[in-house]
Order: sequence, then C-alpha cells, then structure tokens
Amino acid sequence: MIAYKGFEKNLSCRGYQFKRYGINETTEANCRQNGFHCAENPLDCLVHYPNWRNSRYFVVKAFGDLDEDDWDTKISCTKMELKEELDFSMLLLRGAAYMAIHPDRPWCSLVRKETGVGNNGFVIVRGKQPKAKGRKNDLLILVQEEPDSNEIIYVNQLCVDGIRHKENEWYGIAD
Repeated sequence: MIAYKGFEKNLSCRGYQFKRYGINETTEANCRQNGFHCAENPLDCLVHYPNWRNSRYFVVKAFGDLDEDDWDTKISCTKMELKEELDFSMLLLRGAAYMAIHPDRPWCSLVRKETGVGNNGFVIVRGKQPKAKGRKNDLLILVQEEPDSNEIIYVNQLCVDGIRHKENEWYGIAD
C-alpha cells in the first residue's frame, strides 16, 4: 500500500534509523504500539511531525503485516520502503488531493472549515467558499466543495509573498 511518513531530519523515528534505499523491516505491527507507522492521508504526517522545518516527509510503500486503528489514517506495518521525498508544499497539495479523492472521509484535525489563519507557516481551509490569510511566507491551501455536496471542485495553493499576496488579507479560491 502507498502511504506517507514523517521523519526527523536524519530519517530516524522513535529511535529507529531508517534506510533511505532498500527495505526497512521489523517484527510486529500494532498501531500505537510497534511497527513502522505511516498514514494514508498525507496531512496526518503533520499531526505527528508538526515541526516541518526540521522534518522530512516521504511517500512510502507499506507492506508485510499491516495494522490500522480508528485514530486518523495511521497504519502500522512490518516492512517499509521509502519511495519519494516530498517538499512541504507538495505534502500539503497531496493532502488536498487526498480530500478530493476521498471527500466523505473524516477531516484531518489541521483542516479548517470555511476560514482559517496561517499558523506554523501554513493553513488548509476547506468549504463552500474557503478563505484564508497569513503572514509573510505562509502557504495557504484552499479546497472548495460543490455547493450541494462534499465533492471537491477546486484546489488553490498560494504563498503570502508580500507582493502579489499581502500579509493578513483574506484570499479566496480565485485569488
């Protein structure tokens, strides 16, 4: 299964040093107890690795024994291969794509409804007419739903650069 994983800068996680190339293996997979943890929703990586300036994020192949629980989209597995490293803005866009593919699934706790203000360098806002604002260099991800359903019709990512997009001004999907 393809999933997403956050790491410390040195590719360690809870004392385990991951290999960048090849297959990482462990003996058991029980969510919140042991195994290699990853998430189906890319945004859930930010719940567990919120310090994105000092973290790294990857698309991973999770296989072997798999275990899931009802806490976000976390998965535990006995085998993991790191496939592709994602920069921060791509991780956020993959999160928006996940919402578009799975519009009726529970939202990640980081997603704001209708309006949001940048915090920790970003904000993700989903709704019928999503609006966001932030400080210089914040990334604003706007995810617009159909007027009469949860289906996603538009996604927009913009950066508060101080020139085209000003600090502390509200921006919508068309900006």
